[in-house]
Amino acid sequence: MNPESLQFLKDILATPSPSGYERPVQDIVRARARGYADEVTTDSHGNVIAVRRAKGVKNAQRIMLAGHCDQIALMVQHVDESGFLFIQPMGGWDMQVLIGQHLTVWGKTGPVHGVVSRKAIHLLTDEERKKVPLFTDIWVDIGAKDKADADAVARAGDVVTFNLGLRELKNGLVCGPAMDDKVGVWTVMEALRLLPPDLNVDVFAVSTVQEEIGLRGAITSTHGIDPTVGIAVDVCHASDTPGSDKKTIGEVKVGGGPGLFRGPNINPHVFDKLEAVATARDIKLQVRGAPRATGTDANAIQISRSGVAAGLVGIPNRYMHSPVEVVALSDLENAATLLAAFCGSLPPDTDWTP
Repeated sequence: MNPESLQFLKDILATPSPSGYERPVQDIVRARARGYADEVTTDSHGNVIAVRRAKGVKNAQRIMLAGHCDQIALMVQHVDESGFLFIQPMGGWDMQVLIGQHLTVWGKTGPVHGVVSRKAIHLLTDEERKKVPLFTDIWVDIGAKDKADADAVARAGDVVTFNLGLRELKNGLVCGPAMDDKVGVWTVMEALRLLPPDLNVDVFAVSTVQEEIGLRGAITSTHGIDPTVGIAVDVCHASDTPGSDKKTIGEVKVGGGPGLFRGPNINPHVFDKLEAVATARDIKLQVRGAPRATGTDANAIQISRSGVAAGLVGIPNRYMHSPVEVVALSDLENAATLLAAFCGSLPPDTDWTP
Protein backbone atom coordinates (compact mmCIF):
# COMPACT_ATOMS: atom_id res chain seq x y z
CA MET A 1 0.00 0.00 0.00
CA ASN A 2 1.13 3.52 -0.78
CA PRO A 3 2.88 4.76 2.43
CA GLU A 4 0.87 7.99 2.59
CA SER A 5 -2.35 6.07 2.03
CA LEU A 6 -1.44 3.63 4.79
CA GLN A 7 -0.73 6.52 7.14
CA PHE A 8 -4.13 8.01 6.31
CA LEU A 9 -5.75 4.69 7.26
CA LYS A 10 -3.79 4.59 10.53
CA ASP A 11 -4.71 8.19 11.32
CA ILE A 12 -8.46 7.77 10.87
CA LEU A 13 -8.46 4.50 12.82
CA ALA A 14 -6.65 6.20 15.71
CA THR A 15 -9.14 9.10 15.82
CA PRO A 16 -12.54 8.93 17.56
CA SER A 17 -15.72 9.36 15.51
CA PRO A 18 -18.81 8.20 17.43
CA SER A 19 -22.10 8.93 15.69
CA GLY A 20 -22.78 12.65 16.04
CA TYR A 21 -19.21 13.32 17.20
CA GLU A 22 -17.38 12.81 13.91
CA ARG A 23 -15.59 16.18 13.69
CA PRO A 24 -12.09 14.92 14.70
CA VAL A 25 -11.93 12.28 11.98
CA GLN A 26 -13.61 14.53 9.42
CA ASP A 27 -10.82 17.07 9.93
CA ILE A 28 -8.36 14.38 8.80
CA VAL A 29 -10.55 13.43 5.84
CA ARG A 30 -10.87 17.05 4.73
CA ALA A 31 -7.11 17.56 4.85
CA ARG A 32 -6.52 14.41 2.83
CA ALA A 33 -9.19 15.15 0.22
CA ARG A 34 -7.95 18.68 -0.47
CA GLY A 35 -4.88 17.21 -2.13
CA TYR A 36 -6.93 15.48 -4.84
CA ALA A 37 -10.32 17.22 -5.12
CA ASP A 38 -11.43 20.22 -7.12
CA GLU A 39 -13.51 21.26 -4.12
CA VAL A 40 -14.16 20.02 -0.59
CA THR A 41 -17.24 21.06 1.36
CA THR A 42 -18.98 20.04 4.57
CA ASP A 43 -22.76 20.17 4.86
CA SER A 44 -24.68 21.20 7.96
CA HIS A 45 -25.02 17.56 9.01
CA GLY A 46 -21.25 17.07 9.00
CA ASN A 47 -20.85 15.01 5.81
CA VAL A 48 -17.57 15.78 4.04
CA ILE A 49 -18.00 15.95 0.25
CA ALA A 50 -14.94 15.96 -2.03
CA VAL A 51 -15.61 16.55 -5.74
CA ARG A 52 -13.70 15.90 -8.95
CA ARG A 53 -15.37 17.55 -11.91
CA ALA A 54 -15.80 16.25 -15.44
CA LYS A 55 -13.64 17.82 -18.13
CA GLY A 56 -15.52 19.55 -20.92
CA VAL A 57 -18.88 17.90 -20.20
CA LYS A 58 -21.90 20.06 -19.47
CA ASN A 59 -24.54 18.74 -17.05
CA ALA A 60 -22.37 15.72 -16.31
CA GLN A 61 -23.82 12.74 -14.52
CA ARG A 62 -23.00 12.71 -10.82
CA ILE A 63 -21.39 9.61 -9.29
CA MET A 64 -21.48 9.45 -5.49
CA LEU A 65 -19.05 7.18 -3.60
CA ALA A 66 -19.96 6.95 0.08
CA GLY A 67 -18.31 5.48 3.16
CA HIS A 68 -19.50 6.28 6.67
CA CYS A 69 -16.95 7.59 9.13
CA ASP A 70 -18.93 7.08 12.34
CA GLN A 71 -18.23 4.17 14.68
CA ILE A 72 -20.19 2.41 17.38
CA ALA A 73 -19.53 3.95 20.77
CA LEU A 74 -20.84 4.42 24.28
CA MET A 75 -22.10 7.50 26.08
CA VAL A 76 -21.73 8.53 29.71
CA GLN A 77 -25.20 8.73 31.27
CA HIS A 78 -24.44 8.94 34.98
CA VAL A 79 -21.54 9.43 37.37
CA ASP A 80 -22.22 7.94 40.79
CA GLU A 81 -21.01 9.17 44.18
CA SER A 82 -18.00 6.84 44.06
CA GLY A 83 -16.85 8.18 40.69
CA PHE A 84 -17.90 5.22 38.53
CA LEU A 85 -19.31 6.01 35.07
CA PHE A 86 -22.49 4.33 33.84
CA ILE A 87 -22.89 4.14 30.08
CA GLN A 88 -25.43 3.46 27.34
CA PRO A 89 -24.75 2.17 23.80
CA MET A 90 -24.55 4.18 20.58
CA GLY A 91 -25.07 1.67 17.78
CA GLY A 92 -25.19 -2.12 17.97
CA TRP A 93 -23.15 -3.71 20.76
CA ASP A 94 -22.43 -7.28 21.84
CA MET A 95 -22.24 -7.05 25.62
CA GLN A 96 -20.17 -10.22 25.84
CA VAL A 97 -17.46 -8.59 23.71
CA LEU A 98 -17.52 -5.41 25.79
CA ILE A 99 -16.91 -6.89 29.23
CA GLY A 100 -13.34 -6.46 30.45
CA GLN A 101 -12.22 -4.12 27.66
CA HIS A 102 -9.94 -1.12 27.88
CA LEU A 103 -11.80 2.04 26.89
CA THR A 104 -11.13 5.71 26.25
CA VAL A 105 -13.46 8.38 27.64
CA TRP A 106 -13.28 11.44 25.40
CA GLY A 107 -13.88 14.04 28.10
CA LYS A 108 -13.60 17.81 28.32
CA THR A 109 -9.94 17.72 29.39
CA GLY A 110 -8.89 15.13 26.82
CA PRO A 111 -8.85 11.34 26.59
CA VAL A 112 -9.13 9.40 29.85
CA HIS A 113 -8.32 5.71 30.13
CA GLY A 114 -10.89 3.41 31.72
CA VAL A 115 -11.93 -0.21 31.96
CA VAL A 116 -15.34 -1.86 31.66
CA SER A 117 -16.11 -3.58 34.93
CA ARG A 118 -18.67 -5.78 36.64
CA LYS A 119 -18.70 -7.94 39.74
CA ALA A 120 -15.96 -10.55 39.75
CA ILE A 121 -17.13 -14.03 38.81
CA HIS A 122 -16.53 -15.20 42.40
CA LEU A 123 -19.19 -12.75 43.60
CA LEU A 124 -21.87 -13.55 41.02
CA THR A 125 -24.85 -15.64 42.02
CA ASP A 126 -25.61 -18.80 40.04
CA GLU A 127 -28.48 -16.95 38.33
CA GLU A 128 -26.27 -13.96 37.44
CA ARG A 129 -23.68 -16.24 35.86
CA LYS A 130 -26.31 -17.58 33.44
CA LYS A 131 -27.37 -14.14 32.18
CA VAL A 132 -25.82 -11.68 29.78
CA PRO A 133 -25.52 -8.49 31.86
CA LEU A 134 -27.46 -5.34 31.03
CA PHE A 135 -25.79 -1.97 30.61
CA THR A 136 -27.10 -1.06 34.05
CA ASP A 137 -25.06 -3.97 35.45
CA ILE A 138 -21.68 -2.68 34.27
CA TRP A 139 -19.67 0.48 34.76
CA VAL A 140 -16.50 2.23 33.61
CA ASP A 141 -13.74 2.59 36.18
CA ILE A 142 -11.36 5.49 35.45
CA GLY A 143 -9.69 5.33 38.86
CA ALA A 144 -11.57 8.33 40.26
CA LYS A 145 -11.53 8.85 44.02
CA ASP A 146 -15.14 10.06 44.10
CA LYS A 147 -17.79 11.87 42.05
CA ALA A 148 -16.01 15.21 42.20
CA ASP A 149 -12.81 13.62 40.93
CA ALA A 150 -14.67 11.97 38.04
CA ASP A 151 -16.69 15.11 37.27
CA ALA A 152 -13.44 16.97 36.67
CA VAL A 153 -12.77 14.88 33.53
CA ALA A 154 -16.11 13.38 32.42
CA ARG A 155 -19.79 14.26 32.33
CA ALA A 156 -23.08 13.09 30.85
CA GLY A 157 -22.95 13.13 27.05
CA ASP A 158 -19.22 12.37 26.78
CA VAL A 159 -18.49 9.56 24.36
CA VAL A 160 -16.52 6.42 25.06
CA THR A 161 -14.76 4.12 22.59
CA PHE A 162 -12.57 1.06 22.59
CA ASN A 163 -8.89 1.96 22.68
CA LEU A 164 -8.31 2.91 19.05
CA GLY A 165 -5.62 2.10 16.52
CA LEU A 166 -4.48 -0.34 13.84
CA ARG A 167 -2.47 -3.46 14.60
CA GLU A 168 -0.82 -5.71 12.05
CA LEU A 169 -1.39 -9.46 11.74
CA LYS A 170 0.28 -11.92 9.39
CA ASN A 171 -0.20 -12.04 5.62
CA GLY A 172 -1.29 -8.46 5.06
CA LEU A 173 -4.18 -8.57 7.54
CA VAL A 174 -4.78 -5.76 10.03
CA CYS A 175 -7.08 -5.49 13.02
CA GLY A 176 -8.60 -2.94 15.34
CA PRO A 177 -11.88 -1.29 16.26
CA ALA A 178 -13.87 0.89 13.83
CA MET A 179 -12.83 -0.87 10.64
CA ASP A 180 -16.62 -0.52 10.26
CA ASP A 181 -16.57 1.71 8.39
CA LYS A 182 -13.40 3.75 8.29
CA VAL A 183 -12.12 1.31 5.69
CA GLY A 184 -15.05 2.54 3.57
CA VAL A 185 -14.01 6.15 4.05
CA TRP A 186 -10.43 5.20 3.18
CA THR A 187 -11.63 3.43 0.03
CA VAL A 188 -13.69 6.28 -1.41
CA MET A 189 -10.98 8.84 -0.67
CA GLU A 190 -8.31 6.58 -2.14
CA ALA A 191 -10.51 6.14 -5.22
CA LEU A 192 -10.61 9.92 -5.47
CA ARG A 193 -6.79 9.96 -5.48
CA LEU A 194 -6.66 7.28 -8.18
CA LEU A 195 -9.12 8.90 -10.58
CA PRO A 196 -7.76 9.57 -14.08
CA PRO A 197 -7.21 13.23 -15.03
CA ASP A 198 -9.98 13.30 -17.64
CA LEU A 199 -13.46 12.33 -16.49
CA ASN A 200 -16.81 12.33 -18.27
CA VAL A 201 -18.69 12.40 -14.95
CA ASP A 202 -18.58 14.41 -11.74
CA VAL A 203 -17.35 12.23 -8.86
CA PHE A 204 -18.43 12.98 -5.29
CA ALA A 205 -16.44 11.10 -2.62
CA VAL A 206 -18.42 11.41 0.60
CA SER A 207 -17.50 10.62 4.18
CA THR A 208 -20.97 10.25 5.65
CA VAL A 209 -22.01 10.59 9.29
CA GLN A 210 -24.39 8.77 11.65
CA GLU A 211 -24.81 5.56 9.67
CA GLU A 212 -24.72 3.46 12.82
CA ILE A 213 -27.87 5.12 14.18
CA GLY A 214 -30.01 5.14 11.05
CA LEU A 215 -28.14 5.91 7.79
CA ARG A 216 -28.70 9.58 8.54
CA GLY A 217 -25.72 11.14 6.81
CA ALA A 218 -26.37 9.20 3.62
CA ILE A 219 -29.97 10.42 3.60
CA THR A 220 -28.99 14.09 3.83
CA SER A 221 -25.89 14.03 1.61
CA THR A 222 -27.62 12.08 -1.16
CA HIS A 223 -30.50 14.55 -1.12
CA GLY A 224 -28.05 17.44 -1.41
CA ILE A 225 -25.89 15.91 -4.17
CA ASP A 226 -28.79 14.41 -6.15
CA PRO A 227 -26.53 11.80 -7.77
CA THR A 228 -27.21 9.78 -10.88
CA VAL A 229 -25.37 6.80 -9.39
CA GLY A 230 -24.50 6.16 -5.75
CA ILE A 231 -22.15 3.43 -4.55
CA ALA A 232 -21.73 2.73 -0.86
CA VAL A 233 -18.60 1.10 0.51
CA ASP A 234 -19.08 -0.69 3.80
CA VAL A 235 -17.78 -3.77 5.54
CA CYS A 236 -19.46 -7.12 5.01
CA HIS A 237 -19.33 -10.29 7.08
CA ALA A 238 -16.53 -12.68 6.18
CA SER A 239 -17.50 -16.34 6.43
CA ASP A 240 -13.99 -17.80 6.64
CA THR A 241 -13.98 -18.32 10.41
CA PRO A 242 -15.15 -21.23 12.56
CA GLY A 243 -18.92 -21.33 13.04
CA SER A 244 -19.82 -19.08 10.11
CA ASP A 245 -22.84 -20.21 8.10
CA LYS A 246 -22.13 -19.84 4.39
CA LYS A 247 -25.69 -20.90 3.65
CA THR A 248 -27.01 -17.63 5.08
CA ILE A 249 -24.24 -15.08 4.43
CA GLY A 250 -22.47 -16.58 1.43
CA GLU A 251 -18.84 -17.55 0.96
CA VAL A 252 -16.66 -14.51 1.60
CA LYS A 253 -12.98 -14.62 2.48
CA VAL A 254 -10.79 -11.93 3.94
CA GLY A 255 -8.20 -11.25 1.25
CA GLY A 256 -10.40 -12.75 -1.46
CA GLY A 257 -11.26 -9.38 -2.99
CA PRO A 258 -14.02 -6.88 -2.25
CA GLY A 259 -17.60 -8.11 -2.13
CA LEU A 260 -19.91 -6.95 -4.91
CA PHE A 261 -23.60 -7.10 -4.03
CA ARG A 262 -26.61 -8.07 -6.14
CA GLY A 263 -30.28 -7.77 -5.22
CA PRO A 264 -33.24 -5.38 -5.11
CA ASN A 265 -31.17 -2.69 -3.36
CA ILE A 266 -28.74 -2.72 -6.30
CA ASN A 267 -29.18 -1.31 -9.80
CA PRO A 268 -28.34 -4.14 -12.23
CA HIS A 269 -26.43 -1.86 -14.61
CA VAL A 270 -24.23 -0.61 -11.77
CA PHE A 271 -23.46 -4.19 -10.78
CA ASP A 272 -22.77 -5.25 -14.37
CA LYS A 273 -20.43 -2.34 -15.07
CA LEU A 274 -18.52 -2.82 -11.82
CA GLU A 275 -18.12 -6.52 -12.58
CA ALA A 276 -17.02 -5.80 -16.16
CA VAL A 277 -14.41 -3.29 -14.98
CA ALA A 278 -13.11 -5.79 -12.42
CA THR A 279 -12.80 -8.45 -15.11
CA ALA A 280 -11.00 -6.09 -17.48
CA ARG A 281 -8.58 -4.97 -14.75
CA ASP A 282 -8.11 -8.47 -13.28
CA ILE A 283 -9.45 -7.35 -9.89
CA LYS A 284 -10.66 -10.17 -7.67
CA LEU A 285 -14.31 -9.92 -6.61
CA GLN A 286 -16.63 -11.96 -4.39
CA VAL A 287 -20.27 -11.73 -5.46
CA ARG A 288 -22.79 -11.52 -2.64
CA GLY A 289 -26.55 -11.84 -2.72
CA ALA A 290 -28.62 -9.25 -0.84
CA PRO A 291 -32.29 -10.30 -0.96
CA ARG A 292 -33.57 -7.24 0.89
CA ALA A 293 -32.54 -3.74 1.93
CA THR A 294 -28.90 -4.01 2.91
CA GLY A 295 -28.85 -1.87 6.06
CA THR A 296 -25.99 0.16 4.59
CA ASP A 297 -25.79 3.64 3.10
CA ALA A 298 -26.77 2.01 -0.23
CA ASN A 299 -30.29 1.62 1.10
CA ALA A 300 -30.66 5.34 1.82
CA ILE A 301 -28.98 6.27 -1.45
CA GLN A 302 -31.29 4.12 -3.58
CA ILE A 303 -34.52 5.68 -2.35
CA SER A 304 -33.44 9.33 -2.29
CA ARG A 305 -35.63 11.81 -4.20
CA SER A 306 -36.98 10.02 -7.30
CA GLY A 307 -34.51 7.16 -6.97
CA VAL A 308 -30.79 6.63 -7.53
CA ALA A 309 -28.95 3.83 -9.35
CA ALA A 310 -27.31 2.24 -6.32
CA GLY A 311 -24.39 -0.10 -5.85
CA LEU A 312 -22.67 -1.66 -2.86
CA VAL A 313 -19.06 -2.75 -2.43
CA GLY A 314 -18.22 -4.65 0.75
CA ILE A 315 -14.85 -5.01 2.49
CA PRO A 316 -14.77 -8.52 4.03
CA ASN A 317 -14.54 -8.14 7.79
CA ARG A 318 -14.15 -10.66 10.60
CA TYR A 319 -15.59 -9.96 14.08
CA MET A 320 -17.67 -6.89 13.18
CA HIS A 321 -18.54 -4.45 15.98
CA SER A 322 -15.72 -5.69 18.18
CA PRO A 323 -12.32 -4.27 19.19
CA VAL A 324 -10.58 -6.79 16.90
CA GLU A 325 -12.22 -6.36 13.50
CA VAL A 326 -9.95 -7.96 10.87
CA VAL A 327 -9.61 -6.89 7.22
CA ALA A 328 -7.05 -7.37 4.44
CA LEU A 329 -5.20 -4.35 3.08
CA SER A 330 -5.36 -5.93 -0.39
CA ASP A 331 -9.18 -5.84 -0.30
CA LEU A 332 -9.11 -2.11 0.43
CA GLU A 333 -6.67 -1.44 -2.41
CA ASN A 334 -8.65 -3.53 -4.88
CA ALA A 335 -11.91 -1.79 -3.91
CA ALA A 336 -10.39 1.67 -4.42
CA THR A 337 -8.85 0.65 -7.76
CA LEU A 338 -12.20 -0.78 -8.88
CA LEU A 339 -14.15 2.39 -8.06
CA ALA A 340 -11.61 4.70 -9.68
CA ALA A 341 -11.57 2.57 -12.84
CA PHE A 342 -15.38 2.41 -12.88
CA CYS A 343 -15.70 6.19 -12.71
CA GLY A 344 -12.99 6.66 -15.29
CA SER A 345 -14.63 4.24 -17.73
CA LEU A 346 -18.05 5.91 -17.85
CA PRO A 347 -19.20 7.79 -20.96
CA PRO A 348 -21.15 11.00 -20.39
CA ASP A 349 -24.57 9.59 -21.26
CA THR A 350 -24.95 6.18 -19.62
CA ASP A 351 -28.54 4.95 -19.31
CA TRP A 352 -29.03 3.42 -15.85
CA THR A 353 -32.70 2.57 -16.30
CA PRO A 354 -33.25 -1.04 -15.18
